[in-house]
This record gives sequence, C-alpha cells and structure tokens, in this order.
Amino acid sequence: MLEFTEYTKIFISLFAILDPIGIIPVIILFTSGMAVSERNQVGRVASYGVFFILLTALLVGEFVLQFFGITISSFRLAGGILLMMMALKMLNGHLNETEAPKADDSRSMLAIVPLSTPLLAGPGSISTVILDAHKGQGFFHYFSMSIVIMMLSFSVWLTFMIAPWIERRLGRVGIDISTRLMGLILAAIAVEFVAAGARGLFPALG
Repeated sequence: MLEFTEYTKIFISLFAILDPIGIIPVIILFTSGMAVSERNQVGRVASYGVFFILLTALLVGEFVLQFFGITISSFRLAGGILLMMMALKMLNGHLNETEAPKADDSRSMLAIVPLSTPLLAGPGSISTVILDAHKGQGFFHYFSMSIVIMMLSFSVWLTFMIAPWIERRLGRVGIDISTRLMGLILAAIAVEFVAAGARGLFPALG
C-alpha cells in the first residue's frame, strides 16, 4: 500500500485527465431540453459507467498487458505520449469538440457514449489506472484505488448536478481557462510518464 499522499496525487492526476469541469459545455449541449429528473438520470448512469470502466481497468488491466506480452515500461511510455496528445488538445481548447446526439437516442446510451467513454473514461484515464495499479500490491492498495475511482465517479455525478449553475457563473471563458490549466497539469504528468518509461526500457538513461 502506498502513502496517503500518493493516492492524493493519483486522484488529482485522474481528475485532470477526466476533466469533468471541462466537459460541462458538452453536458449542457447533450442535456438541453431535458427535465431535471432526466438530467439527474443521465448523470447517475454516466457516473456508474465511469466507475465500472475504471474499476475493470484496475482489476484486469495488468493481466491484459501480460497476455499480450507488453511490459509496463513500454505501456508507460505509450501512455505518456497519449496523455501528452490529450494535454495538447486541452491546451488548444479542442478536447470537447463533438456533435449533439440525435433526438431519438436513448438516455442511457447518451450517458455511456460519448459521456462516460470516451469523453471521461477514455484511453488516457484507463491507461493511467493500469499504471497506478502497478505501483502497489495487496488488498489495501486495490481497495484504496477503488475508493479513488469511486470519488472520481462521484465528482462526475456532482458535475451533472452543478453544470447549469457553473455555466452561469463561469461562462465560456472561465470553462476554457480551467480546461487549459488542467491541460498544463496533464502535460507535466505526461512528461513524468515518458521519462519513467524511457528509463525502464533503456536503463542506461537512469
């Protein structure tokens, strides 16, 4: 089991990757015209989707790597590159470009695709969970990681609840600023991933 501060860092990094604040414009777009109860239902399903996707990555993600013969160092390097690509999109303000769903789309499908995945629990967050799971061993490590994932899912649900209020208070400019700040944090995390992966693949660099 890791120190408490390490799990705090894991939560912050995953929160930056999921960026629930940054997708508020998408939430507003997709839930426009819905009643309060309908929007609440979409929020619940989206938070459940994020939880189960990331929990699956936590429990079996490393076994998938072993099955395909992928080393954790190479996956860390690839994950770092992927996170950097996401960070650049966030810094440029292009992460949340998407289309509004058709009127006949079901509420549940809307909550799972595209809200739960790939906008929230996408490749970046999935790869990060797999890498963070490799940092420790034992029941308490995985239990603590599950708590982190549960808190992230709760933050997704909370975002749906406060999205209209935040939109009125922050405005488009405020949301763009928060997304770019999260992108800067994510870029720094990506650099650490790339450096750690490179050291693992090429020990001479250490």
